[in-house]
Amino acid sequence: MTGVLGSGHCLGMCGGLVSGFFMKLGGRTFAPYLAYHLTRVGVYALIGLVAAALGTVLLQTGSFGKLQGLLQIVAGLLVILLGLDLLGVSPWRNSLGFAPIAWLRRQFLAATSRGVLPGAIIGGAINGLMPCSMTMAMAVKATTAPSVLEGGLLMLAFGAGTLPSMLSASFLFGRLGVRMRGWLLKGAALFVIVLGIATVWQGMRYYLVMQRLLG
Repeated sequence: MTGVLGSGHCLGMCGGLVSGFFMKLGGRTFAPYLAYHLTRVGVYALIGLVAAALGTVLLQTGSFGKLQGLLQIVAGLLVILLGLDLLGVSPWRNSLGFAPIAWLRRQFLAATSRGVLPGAIIGGAINGLMPCSMTMAMAVKATTAPSVLEGGLLMLAFGAGTLPSMLSASFLFGRLGVRMRGWLLKGAALFVIVLGIATVWQGMRYYLVMQRLLG
């Protein structure tokens, strides 16, 4: 739902970028578009696996039982902040990214010179790593997943939700009005905030249970 509702955000942030990329890349078939977006979604899934693995590493022994609750509370609060950032009302502006933005920009611009299909794959991978509050919120949520696989599936589902808008970005960009994109973005941001609140609540309940069990 976050991916689907975030369509307006995706088109606003990446619609022109993706359209320009494919205009420069060329290619007369659907294969480069498919390669680009499947790679992008694959990178999201990989980020989810890594995020969930990092969360799991912290919780390997029973002595860290209460830490899982604390991790969920902290993650939930961060997700709420990222949701507020999407709404434009957060006192904290997101500057987090998965890689340095200058390096990502250089690699993205150079990808079109690598050939049509390889360039599309590289461009999709770079797009998946670009800084985005919505993607970051889902990655933080993935750290609290019950298992590494579920963390990867969470991000895979998010990426799949963005596919309709991003695959048709060249067609839709400029046709979806500013007001409609704004409403979709607000819907996505509110959904992110609800996820954050739910994560905080789960963390508090888990912490209290573990506190009683462990003393």
